[in-house]
Amino acid sequence: MCASTIEGIAEMFTGIVEELGTVHDVVANEGGARVEIDAHLVLDDVAVGASIAVNGCCLTVVEFNRTAGRWCADAVRETLDRTNIGELRPGDPVNLERPVRLNDRLGGHLVQGHVDATGTILVRHLQEDGSMELRIQAPKHVMRYVVEKGSITVDGVSLTVVDACDDEFSVAVIPHTQSVTTLGLKPIGAQVNLEIDVVAKYVERLLPGRSN
Repeated sequence: MCASTIEGIAEMFTGIVEELGTVHDVVANEGGARVEIDAHLVLDDVAVGASIAVNGCCLTVVEFNRTAGRWCADAVRETLDRTNIGELRPGDPVNLERPVRLNDRLGGHLVQGHVDATGTILVRHLQEDGSMELRIQAPKHVMRYVVEKGSITVDGVSLTVVDACDDEFSVAVIPHTQSVTTLGLKPIGAQVNLEIDVVAKYVERLLPGRSN
């Protein structure tokens, strides 16, 4: 979904949302759709060809207007089918993050911006301490990599898994994260982008007896 690189190194994210942007428009075209997003912070050092994660999906900047506070990305059919980008409508808030720089602190965990699947919010439960429990249903091919106290990215937000079973898992979202990301706004039934920890994929690949 994102082909941009820096000196041959694939760009990475941390799952720490920098800005809550707003969808200005989504224009369908033959190859997918052009997504126009209003934002300011992520445009500080933007250039055509740069990458910005939108709800955890790495997209490439194809046009921008820093003065107007707007940028555009083209989402191909694969991206629209695999993520919730295809469901975006004008006015929708979106989580935005620029790629991590080599001298940045790693506040979350290593995130590729390659969405594995979408999940469905089943439960939103506000706790006494102000945090919110989210229980999310996910496909089994995602759940095989989800473990208690492991990391997962939900709509581009790095979170720690509280518990997991065959087809769903829960996370706790602190008040700050609720206020600065879409997770404080998403209702029950909403689709969220999921990216599993890439380390889990590599560990499975290296296990003895694996033939693929």
